[in-house]
Amino acid sequence: MANVLHLLLPGRDKLAHIPEFTAWLARGTSLPSAVPGYLAALAEHFRWPSGPLPAAALIRQAVAGDAGDALWLCADPAWVQPELNGARLLGCGNLGVLPEEAEGMVVALAETFSAEGMSLSVGDPQHWQLRVPEYVGVPAFPEPEEALGADLFEQLPQGEEGRRWRALLNEAQVVLHNHPTNALRTREGLPPINSVWLWGAGVLPDWVECGQQRIYSDDLLVWALAQKADVEVQPRSALLSGGTNETRTSVGARLRAMHAGDTPESRASALLQISLLDLQDIQPTAFERDWWPMLQSHLDAGTELRLSFADGRRMVLRKRHRLRFWRKA
Repeated sequence: MANVLHLLLPGRDKLAHIPEFTAWLARGTSLPSAVPGYLAALAEHFRWPSGPLPAAALIRQAVAGDAGDALWLCADPAWVQPELNGARLLGCGNLGVLPEEAEGMVVALAETFSAEGMSLSVGDPQHWQLRVPEYVGVPAFPEPEEALGADLFEQLPQGEEGRRWRALLNEAQVVLHNHPTNALRTREGLPPINSVWLWGAGVLPDWVECGQQRIYSDDLLVWALAQKADVEVQPRSALLSGGTNETRTSVGARLRAMHAGDTPESRASALLQISLLDLQDIQPTAFERDWWPMLQSHLDAGTELRLSFADGRRMVLRKRHRLRFWRKA
C-alpha cells in the first residue's frame, strides 16, 4: 500500500496560477466536497467528545498546563478597521505580537476583565486566553476565519445575552486603542492590536483522538490537539532543508528551538512517515517555490496525496494519474 500524505491547503483558487500543480489537479480524482473552513478540515482528522471544538482550553493546556476543568475562551489579539458605518475584523492572532507587547497589553486589560470576574492571560503572544467563571453565560462566537473581513457588529452576539460581551469588547477596544504599543507598531508599519476576538469556548476535553501517525504544522491549535491525542507533531519548517525565515511569531521560533537537533538527513527520512502536513496558511509563492517540488517528488515516488482545500473541495492525487494526459487544466 502506498504512503498517504494528507494536506491542508488554502482555497484552490489561491493556488490556481501554479501551472504544474494545476496540471496535476486536472488529472486527479475529485472527492465529495466538505464543509469549508480550517476547523472543519481539522475535524476530519481529530475527534473529541461531542460539541464545538474547545480551542481555548486545548491551547491553554498546551502552553501553560493549567486548563483544569475551568471554562476558557480564546481572546486573541485582533486588528479592527473602523468604517463610516461600523468596523471590520481584518486580523486575528498571528499578528506578529512580541512577548513584551502582549504582556503590556494584557496587563492594561486586566481591570476590564476582572471587573466581570474573568482573568486574561498570555498563553502565547499571538494567542491569549480568558478564564470565565462558571456563572457567566458564554454565547456563541464565530471562528476567526468566519469573522475576518465581515462587519463586526453582525458577528457579535445580539440581544440581552450578548449585551455584557458587546460592552466588554467596546471597553477593551478603548484600552487597546490608547495603548502606547500601538503607536510604535504603526511607526513600524505593523497593524495595530486594537481589539480582541473571542471564540473557541469550552472546557478541556477528556480525550482527543487522531488517526494520523505524524503531523507537521505551525498552528498552535494543531499542536494542542496533537499533544492531547498523543501524536508526534513537528513544525513544518523541519521538512525543508533551509528552514524558514525568522519572523516575529514566537510560536515558530519556539518550535524551531525544540527541534534544533534535526538534520537534512533525518528530515528526508522522516517524510516517509508523515501523515498530515498543514499548509493551510501558506502563501502561493512559497507553495510554488518550496513545497510543490517536494510534494511532486513524493508523488513520483508513489506517495498518495489527499488534498483538503479551505474552500471545502477535496481531491486525491496518485502517481498513475500522470497518465491522464488528455485532461487539461
